[in-house]
Formats: sequence, C-alpha cells, structure tokens
Amino acid sequence: MKSASLRTSMIATAAVAAILLSACASSTESTKGVEGTWGDPKAKGSPSLEFTANGEYTGTDGCNTVGGSFTEAKDGTIDLGAMRSTRMFCEGVDTWLETAHEATISGDKLVIKNEEGAEIGTLLRFS
Repeated sequence: MKSASLRTSMIATAAVAAILLSACASSTESTKGVEGTWGDPKAKGSPSLEFTANGEYTGTDGCNTVGGSFTEAKDGTIDLGAMRSTRMFCEGVDTWLETAHEATISGDKLVIKNEEGAEIGTLLRFS
C-alpha cells in the first residue's frame, strides 16, 4: 500500500515539475519581446530596425536613417511613436518603413502597420 502511494506521489511530482518547466520555457520565449535587430542592417537598400531596452529604436528604411521611442502594450502592440527620419532621395528604394506607426510580433516576424492599422511590411528577427 505504501509503495503504491509513494509511486503515485512521485508521478504527481514529476507531472508538476514537467508543467513548471514547460511554463518556464514558453514564458522565456514569449518575453523575448521586440528588443534586438529586425532585418539585416548590412543589406544595402533594405530596411532594418534595432530596438533597445531603454525604449529607443534606430534603423534604416533602406535609404534614410530612422529612429524614435517605442512602447510595448500588454496586448503585444508596439507603438513606434513619432518616427524621425532623414529625407534623402534614393532612386529605386521602396521607403515603406517611413510610414510605420505600430508593429506586432508574429513568431520571428515584426509585422509593421501604418496609421490606419494596415500591414505595410515585415522584418525578420536578425538577432
């Protein structure tokens, strides 16, 4: 009788440990957040953004330098605030990123939206 009770107790303990470990793994992944680099900053003519822990971002729309301050909402929306940008003319470069207003993270993609909430592009997590 004691042996069956001990075995049940060990199985329950193992199950709880497995649940706790899986919760830790998934919470680590979900708290990765926006910090880091999105898009390849060395790819000439391509957009990229780098988000820092202090709420700032910098990058390029493929031609112009962009930057600003961001905030992350509890629902996962990243408000890009007022984006500053240089205003150089670059022939043949699509500068869609300069109209960015907010973003969301979907896996390893940063989904960029304009002020109307329409998706205007994506950047892949670089680092």
